Amino acid sequence: MKIFLFVFLFAGLFSASVAAQSRDAKIKNEVVAVLTEQTAAWNAGSIDDFMRGYWNSPDLVFVSGANVTKGWQPTIERYKKNYDSRAKMGVLTFYDLEIEVLSKNSAVVLGSWALQREKDNPKGKFTLIFRKFKDGWRIVHDHTS
Repeated sequence: MKIFLFVFLFAGLFSASVAAQSRDAKIKNEVVAVLTEQTAAWNAGSIDDFMRGYWNSPDLVFVSGANVTKGWQPTIERYKKNYDSRAKMGVLTFYDLEIEVLSKNSAVVLGSWALQREKDNPKGKFTLIFRKFKDGWRIVHDHTS
């Protein structure tokens, strides 16, 4: 009887662990899909489409250098002001992504970004906090350096 109980409990724990790993893998793939869509939009010259990866809310937080921008609308305006030409936008690449699933509705991404432009090639790091909404995963907090 004790052996049966042990095997039953072990099988239950193993099954729960496998389910959690499967859920986490699905979430990671969905988050990567958002970043892939953002990269494609940026490289097509569409800041409007790029911004679809962000939570369209006044509570969105975007931090870059010493500047904190709060809200989706001020964030898109900032992007359009700073990247007002294809030459300034360049070609965006995200790489070295480390995704930590915090729950079924939240994840954190640490990664690197690079722009390939004619006159320079800036690069840096970012930390993104994602939340899952009815319409999918969105960035709710972006800290980019």
